[in-house]
Amino acid sequence: MTQTAAERGRQVRARLRAAAVELIVERGWAAVSTRLVADRAGVAPGLVHYHYASVRALLIEAATGTMTDLAGELDALLTGAVSPEAGVRALLAALDGYSGTDPTSLLFVEAYLAAARDAELRQVLTGILDGLRGRIADWLAGHGVADPPGSAAVLAAALDGLMLHRPLSSDLASDAVAGPLIRLVATDTTDTTDTTDTTA
Repeated sequence: MTQTAAERGRQVRARLRAAAVELIVERGWAAVSTRLVADRAGVAPGLVHYHYASVRALLIEAATGTMTDLAGELDALLTGAVSPEAGVRALLAALDGYSGTDPTSLLFVEAYLAAARDAELRQVLTGILDGLRGRIADWLAGHGVADPPGSAAVLAAALDGLMLHRPLSSDLASDAVAGPLIRLVATDTTDTTDTTDTTA
């Protein structure tokens, strides 16, 4: 079946975004150029500026799109958790899939650094983080956790910090930090006792 121009355009944009993410991770945000993206995506350089106002606009869309997807995955984990403790454990288990030097972690690092000098990127990232913190706060409130906004802000920052610190500290697996974070979201009915089986 013959593709429409709109379908071809969507495919090219997807290839450009994927190429941009790869290059941000490999070379760093500031080193990505129109030619590099075009070569990686297998398209003519002119198509980059046909679909995006600038390479910067492409980088912002590519990076924040990936970050929005990850925030949605974390949100889904909370939705399926039956208690604050279960929610924290689920979030930490998901974080264990990231070493700190993997492509997703490096993309976050590069985007955060770039946002310090780019007001537009900073605004988009702020919106993503505010949205995630808001959803965490609503979930915590539904489970009777005290100060849901403050607890959500600390929990989100702790998850970010763990991802950033893992390349420097090999002992930051979920089991090592679960206790303090569970206590952060404890309610009167939460059992914060460490039940890890150490007899194995």
